[in-house]
Parts: sequence; C-alpha cells; structure tokens
Amino acid sequence: MFNKIKNIDWFSYIWFLYLPYTAIEYLPMKDTQDKFWLLMIFLFVLVYILVNEVTKYRVLTITLELLITGAFAFFSFNFYLIIFPAWQVSFILVRYPRKYYRIFAIGYYLILAISLFHLQVIYPNVWHQNTMVGMIFPLVSPIIAYAFAFSLYKQRQLNQTNRRLEAIIRRGERERIARDLHDTLGQSFSMITIKTELAKKLLVKDPAKVIDELTDIEKTSRQNLKLVRNIVNDLHKQSLSEVLMKQSKNLSAANILFFSKGEEQASEWPTIIQDRFGAAIVEAVSNILRHAKAHEVQLIFSSEAGFYQVEVIDDGTGGNFEKTNSNGIKGMQARMLEGKGTFEIYHNKRGTHVLMKQAKVNGYD
Repeated sequence: MFNKIKNIDWFSYIWFLYLPYTAIEYLPMKDTQDKFWLLMIFLFVLVYILVNEVTKYRVLTITLELLITGAFAFFSFNFYLIIFPAWQVSFILVRYPRKYYRIFAIGYYLILAISLFHLQVIYPNVWHQNTMVGMIFPLVSPIIAYAFAFSLYKQRQLNQTNRRLEAIIRRGERERIARDLHDTLGQSFSMITIKTELAKKLLVKDPAKVIDELTDIEKTSRQNLKLVRNIVNDLHKQSLSEVLMKQSKNLSAANILFFSKGEEQASEWPTIIQDRFGAAIVEAVSNILRHAKAHEVQLIFSSEAGFYQVEVIDDGTGGNFEKTNSNGIKGMQARMLEGKGTFEIYHNKRGTHVLMKQAKVNGYD
C-alpha cells in the first residue's frame, strides 16, 4: 500500500489548489443550475484522476476531460477549468509522439474558439482590458506547458547521459589498470612458473626437500596467475553505464523515452552483479522494442540490506508472459536464479513491470 502511494505523481495534483476559484462561483447554491455545475466539478476531478492514473483509457478520459471543461467555458463562460487539461495533458503527451499533442491542441483551441465566439454573441461588449488579460493564460497554457515539459524531459535525459559518460570514463581507468596488471604481474607470475619448472629439472642435490618446495612455489604462482586473469576478465565485463548508454540509443531510435533512477549508485555495484543485471536489461529492452508498443521506459535501481534490485517499467500493452518460445523472459529468469536471486514480471494499469533481484553474498557485497 505504501509503495502505491509513493508511486503517485503528486505534482499533477498541485493544480487542485486552484479548484476552489472555480467552485466558489456556484457557492452558496441558489438553484438547480448551481448544483449541476458543482456536480460537474466533482465529475471533472474524477476524470482528472483517471487521466493521471489509468494509462490504458487515456484516449477516452482526456476527451471527456476536454468536453467537461469545454462545457464550463461554453455554457457557464468559466475559462479557468480548461487550464487544468492544458497543463496536465501537455505534460503527459510530451512522452508520446508529437502527433498526439497536435491532436489535443487542435481540440483544445477549437473548444476555446467556439466558447469565445459564443461569449461574444451573448455579451458583445464583454471585451475590455481586464477580460483580455484574463484570457491570456488559457490561450498560451498548452504551448507553454508542452515547451516546459519537453525541456524538463530533455534536460533529464541529458543529465542521465552525462552520468553514463562519467561512469564510462571511470571504466576506462579500470581498463587501464587491467592492462597494467596483465602486462606486469601476469608476466612476472608466468616467469616464476617457468623458472620453477626449470629448477625442478636442474636441481639434483637433495631432491627430497627441494622438489617439494619448488612444487609449492609453482602451485602458488599458478594460483596467482589465475587470480590476475580473473580480475582482468571482471574488469573487461560491460558495466551498467555502458549497457544503458547503448540501450538508450536503441530506445531513442524507436521514439521511446528512457529514464532511470539510482543509476549512479548502481554503477558502484560489484562487477559480477552489474554484468548479470546488464545482460538481463538488454533482454528486457529487446522485448519492449519488439512487443510492447511503449512510449516510455523507466529503470529503477535500488539496494537493500540483503539484495540488489532492478525494476524495468514500460507503459506498453504487455502480452502473454507464458509463451513457450519466450526465450528473453526465460533468459532473464535464469540469470537471476544463477545469482541466488528472483525474477517477476506482471502487467498492471501502468504497463509491464519487471522486478529482478540479486542476493548480496560474501565477496560481492
């Protein structure tokens, strides 16, 4: 229950602070008409919440919201309520292809123009300086809201890209260290191994003691050489930042917005954990590109006391997660189980939700 409350987009409901300015026009109730408009305000609030929380039926709920606010503008000459969808819907549609915003803007301005024409017919002398100033905000709100939202999303994407580049730069330094380890320690240990093998053949004096010692040195040097090679292999594994950089480009090419949370923290996770999650994320994004018909993808990285967690959320149509040939889902599940983790996938009103966890074990926490 707490998680559901935490995931609510509270910013969209700040506009309700201005709702009393509309309701006060019909209070106290003097007749049936006032009751009707107060009931319409209640209906508007309900539809507003549905637009914000239920993505599946937004075509219907956004249309209904426009019609309700348009009714206030046309019949009651109340142009304040129509500002609500101007900002709310513009912020929502910035995540979708621009053609959807154009359709919304045409409908919005058509309703506004008809209502203003009706106002002019009923009250020919209504236009004066104060009225003109009051109409500026309804007229410019969709344009300003969309431009502002578009700027915020682009800035957010730019910030995430910059963080990934910084992580890749740090990764480059680790690659340099890996090369140094390989060129110095690796070579030294190889030489120790060769010399001890040669010494075993050449030494003939008191072989009962020397051979055991040289065998032990050989064994130790081989173990150290193997350790160095394991370190080098780990450093060469693809980091989460590198994975996200590539997947961000793939999603952008498909006109899908991509955002992440907790990415900077995740870039410090153990290499083996990053590698396992990275491969699963690639499979998850591939599924989204092929099947989801999504407009937005979110990745949420978090770390609890006993596990690392990654959530992949898209606003697409979902599908049948039990397909026999669903190798992507099976692959993600297998990777998580390999690291003593868990894998879940389900579809809700917001889209498809993939939840992956990896246990923190000794040596990797």
